[in-house]
Amino acid sequence: QVQLVESGGGVVQPGGSLRLACARSGSTSRLNTWGWYRQPPGKQRELVANIVTFGSTKYADSVKGRFTISRDNAKNSVGLQMNNLKPDNADVYYCRVDVIGGTYWGQGTQVTVSS
Repeated sequence: QVQLVESGGGVVQPGGSLRLACARSGSTSRLNTWGWYRQPPGKQRELVANIVTFGSTKYADSVKGRFTISRDNAKNSVGLQMNNLKPDNADVYYCRVDVIGGTYWGQGTQVTVSS
């Protein structure tokens, strides 16, 4: 059973930075795609950034140049460095991994951007 555990959310002022982390257990497959998603209230989850097995990345237009996704295959983990945060970046952020055989989600971590 694959499990994802997220950490790193919190409260930050506009212009500040946070780093989210997500660690995976239960699977050692390195053929996977990691992603970070956000879910605005009343809306579907939307992609923030993802990174595929060999390192190619994709970002939502709204975060390009401010957010960086990275993966650590040895530690089975992914991170999201968020810089110059804006109030509209506030949301619950979810980690997701797509592996052979399934898609798994973390429990979500709250990011609050407020002065």
